[in-house]
Amino acid sequence: MGFWKKAAVNSLVFIALAYFMAPSFYVHSLWTAFWASIILGIVNFLIKPVLSILSFPITILTFGLFSFVINGFMLYLTSWLVGPGFHFTSYGTAFLVALIMSVVHMFLNRDDAR
Repeated sequence: MGFWKKAAVNSLVFIALAYFMAPSFYVHSLWTAFWASIILGIVNFLIKPVLSILSFPITILTFGLFSFVINGFMLYLTSWLVGPGFHFTSYGTAFLVALIMSVVHMFLNRDDAR
């Protein structure tokens, strides 16, 4: 899946999750969600590889589950960069959104592998 398709899917997932998790996750508009998904892609490209390398030992000890913690941190960092139109009330909410987004992308990438 290309960058723009992932950005569009992330935007739709952000809007849907903001609706279902209304008080703890807020997205101002569809454009804010799209802007946040672009920033998330840039953050994942620039910062996530460094964090993945630095946290490799703990990721091995937790059988890869620590990668969800890194994904939650990437979302939390994205909310800080985007500003007040896209925010989480806690890190736990960012972690849950990252977990749900991972499941969505797993299903979407499963269809690409066929």
